[in-house]
Amino acid sequence: MTAQRTTRRRFLALSGAAGITGMAGCTDQLRSASDRIGGGSPDDNSNESGPAALVDGVPPLETEYDSRERFRQPGTQLDDFGDLDAWEVVQGSGEADEDVVFDGDQSFKLQSNGSQNVFAERDLSDEDLTETDLSFAVRTTTPQHITINLRVVDQFGSAKVYSLREITYRSPDVGWFRSSPGVFQQSEYEPAMDTLDRLEIQVLHSMPEAEVWIDDLRTHERPETGYVMLSWDDGTRDYYETAASLHDEYGFRTVQAPIPRWVEQGRDGIMSISELQERQDEGDQIVVHGTHDPIAELDDEDAIEARLRQDKQWFIDNEFEGANYIVYPHNSYDRTSLDYKTDYYHCGGFNQAGNVNTTSVYGFDPLVLPRTIGHDLDISKRCVDLAAANNQCTILNFHTFEANNTMPEDDYEALLEHIDEADVEVITFDDLWKMRTANH
Repeated sequence: MTAQRTTRRRFLALSGAAGITGMAGCTDQLRSASDRIGGGSPDDNSNESGPAALVDGVPPLETEYDSRERFRQPGTQLDDFGDLDAWEVVQGSGEADEDVVFDGDQSFKLQSNGSQNVFAERDLSDEDLTETDLSFAVRTTTPQHITINLRVVDQFGSAKVYSLREITYRSPDVGWFRSSPGVFQQSEYEPAMDTLDRLEIQVLHSMPEAEVWIDDLRTHERPETGYVMLSWDDGTRDYYETAASLHDEYGFRTVQAPIPRWVEQGRDGIMSISELQERQDEGDQIVVHGTHDPIAELDDEDAIEARLRQDKQWFIDNEFEGANYIVYPHNSYDRTSLDYKTDYYHCGGFNQAGNVNTTSVYGFDPLVLPRTIGHDLDISKRCVDLAAANNQCTILNFHTFEANNTMPEDDYEALLEHIDEADVEVITFDDLWKMRTANH
């Protein structure tokens, strides 16, 4: 492919439209809704200030609103779990919990009996979920080594599985958060979403036990196309010297998350401020990565806030316009750090998995986005194909071609060609945030 090749995707990328109508960081929630993520009735999606506008230029240090509060209940409620008579627990145990609640009077607490998985189901014969995505509030004391699935089965036996593949690699208290997982797999025949049989909640794990609360199951409209975000951590020269030119050839804008300390030290193999600014001028979005230590290990709340403030200030001082977005180093976050992040950031994450770990665009928690480690070409292609088939978003994460968490250069070039030929648009955080806030 030559640099002169122009595709519809290149035109959209360069025009900034990207089809929009409106990350384990570098390797790798027990609290009620009355806390900072609480408030609001299930179907109260009002926003007195109207849809949140994107910041023009470099953002201010502090955000004007708490994004997790404002956008905590998107779409339309399908089940508030106020009446569990509709649910049958097929394996494990399940009960109402009035003490641990995201919204309403109670949540649905699911537990494993030892190491077995947990399955619960309810009838969906009266629902039409055509062109619809799902989200739910979730909280767990066992966030490591766990997958939470929503499996939708039609009356003919075909099924579609929406899957949150990972929550954290460690075990901090991450509190309540909203997950709007993308499709992980489906039957050979597309399920008839207007002729449904049941919905299953599956808690899959490889631990001595698992404990999960589910609440506020909601539905969301589906966009008209699928999306891909290419996210590069650490600001390496490998990106600048190799990956950037490939992106430019295809007209793909990408997201970069450099580490300020490494840049300031002039560390070998790390991009300079001027090189990062050059890439911003070329269309890349430079977002906050920050101090490269796990934030969940900090016990002092003053230290957490100071770190978040100082990290963002460096990006502002260097005129990086993506400073309202954050990538968590080492996939490290917990309930406390999430509370403070809303003071400085609108959107970020990630729940990072080595397998397909995608999201809908209208229902995700603003600061707990999922992404997939871009270590394997076939898995990454599958992410793209599923995003295209289901009009969802895959966020693929890379570091440097020499690392085992990033596919080799030749595979990466093959991935970009696959993306170019797929029915998807390549987007940045701005594009994703515009969709999320316009359809909350």
